[in-house]
Amino acid sequence: MLIEHAGKRPKIDESAYVAPTAVVSGDVTVGPGARILFGAVVTAEGEAGRVTLGRDCIVMENALVRGRAGRPARIGDSVLVGPHAHLNGCEIEDCVFIATGASVFPGARVGERAELRINSVVHVNSVFGREQTLPIGWIAVGNPAQAFPPDRHDEIWAIQRELGSLARRSASTALPPARRSCLRRCASTPTASVFMRTIG
Repeated sequence: MLIEHAGKRPKIDESAYVAPTAVVSGDVTVGPGARILFGAVVTAEGEAGRVTLGRDCIVMENALVRGRAGRPARIGDSVLVGPHAHLNGCEIEDCVFIATGASVFPGARVGERAELRINSVVHVNSVFGREQTLPIGWIAVGNPAQAFPPDRHDEIWAIQRELGSLARRSASTALPPARRSCLRRCASTPTASVFMRTIG
């Protein structure tokens, strides 16, 4: 399903394929030979949240690729995005393998020919290098990224705290004034602060 959003319609190369139950919304460009499979969602929040999928990309079942305000998503050529993966406002270079359930958060970059194994995470504003492999369930954080098992929360948070605050500041300035005001009001609530720590 192709949806116009914020005055922008997806641009799909004639050789690309979008499954009938996939959703492609807004300012999205899908390159030659790309495949967006059943239940996948590729969505752009207006012009500032553009999404670009390169040549011969495959976005598998129920994956999400999202560009957000001030954080476009760019997926390079020959990238495999596995089922239930979540790519949000990030940059993925060519020939990257992203396994089932992996997540890449806003501002993060993943280098050419890297591998993100099942349920791994590349955190906000982190840079995961070319040809590196992130093990199953591990978390990459920092610039350049260090990899940690998920039980090393204190070490992860020590690095992520500053990267997350940078991400929140840049995201809030990219929002329209009314949404910035809402973000400031909501960020002080206990639930929102827990959520911001989780994503940041």
